[in-house]
Amino acid sequence: MRHVLIVGAGLAGCLLAQQLAAAGWRVTMRERRGDPRAQGYSGGRSINLAISVRGLTALRRARLEAEILKDAIRMPGRMIHPGSGGEPLFQPYSHDPARAIHSVSRGALNLALLRAADAHHGVSVAFDRRCTDIDFKAPAATFVDAEGRSEMVAADLIVGADGAFSAVRSAMQRNDRLDYSQSYLGHGYKELHIPPVATGPHAPWAMRRDALHIWPRGGSMMIALPNPDGSFTCTLFWPWEGNHSFASVPHGRAALAHFARHYADALALMPTLEADFDRNPVGSLVTVRTSPWQVGGNVALIGDAAHAIVPFYGQGANASFEDVTTLVDLLAAHGKDTAAALRAYQAQRIPNANAIADMALHNFIEMRDRTASRLFRAKKRIEHALHAWLGDRFIPLYDLVSFTNVPYAQAQARGRMQDRMLAAGAVGAAAALVAGIAGAALWLVLR
Repeated sequence: MRHVLIVGAGLAGCLLAQQLAAAGWRVTMRERRGDPRAQGYSGGRSINLAISVRGLTALRRARLEAEILKDAIRMPGRMIHPGSGGEPLFQPYSHDPARAIHSVSRGALNLALLRAADAHHGVSVAFDRRCTDIDFKAPAATFVDAEGRSEMVAADLIVGADGAFSAVRSAMQRNDRLDYSQSYLGHGYKELHIPPVATGPHAPWAMRRDALHIWPRGGSMMIALPNPDGSFTCTLFWPWEGNHSFASVPHGRAALAHFARHYADALALMPTLEADFDRNPVGSLVTVRTSPWQVGGNVALIGDAAHAIVPFYGQGANASFEDVTTLVDLLAAHGKDTAAALRAYQAQRIPNANAIADMALHNFIEMRDRTASRLFRAKKRIEHALHAWLGDRFIPLYDLVSFTNVPYAQAQARGRMQDRMLAAGAVGAAAALVAGIAGAALWLVLR
């Protein structure tokens, strides 16, 4: 029985533990934080997850899809709240109303994955264990607990699933020829809250529940995702400095005045805005890129430890789950040649991780600056009409990313090609219109 040590018991780590245990591996998992089953989930720094086809594919393999979808909220589109005081506008994600993303609590999903992993007899989990060093030759990892006691764990394979500020990746960086970059967005995020309501057309939800709500304000925005209890988890994405920023709105009292000017319809639904704004911290948003993802054929990275991305395509968890299924399949396909499996794993996943990182950054600009524009809405209507007419010969980029398992890099390349095609069509239509007007004018002159 091969032995894997997984550093980190977050989403990717727990799913990997469950999948490898089911495949016959002995699994040891260590986590620097406390056990969430004992501590409970604490809000204030979370961004609700949007789980789509890629994530559901992985959860189905783990036999968790039905359990997760039971409490998830289906969202077939987004609701745009304009800043001019106009009526909110619903924008479907796809021409097919059966397609939707699902709002899921990060804490609830992590607990479900942890319980599924720990249910296997071959899984050993311990919390409050901070990774301090990696011996790449053994391989083995050293951990220190809350009392300062040290523990060394040796394994056939070590996987760093310990997040964007990974201790395993930090140790890998001390090796030669490992490329690493981190890039912080000029925006931070802060969690806010809309509570359930007793009355209204959508009660207990204060707004339409089957949508991701967006308040695009050009350079900044707020979003809100529905929860099963009737509440919404809201997240501000504001610049750190300048106008409409966390620096210019430093506390809850200032936030009340700011919301009255820029988010008036939301303010009416947020009785705890001032307290939430003061209590909840501002988090940073970072993009991490790493290459290679493995060292020595026995230590590898997965999820945010390898490729943290900003949340604006709703693909962070989905991409990490895709890492897991790819790694598990390749380990099975290569038998005991773990080194070959890890080389194939990084060859497949690095281009796709870079592609979704780029698309997530681009989608932030689209969400905050373009979703309220008539031109954007017209382009989406054209894309949906072409998809309905041409089927798989024209699939909009959002559908490719969220509603298929087409590799991210292929989806990105196809989306760019289709954008060029639409732009050429628009130029051709404009030229034909100009020619028609000119011909009519000439006919009027000559008649």
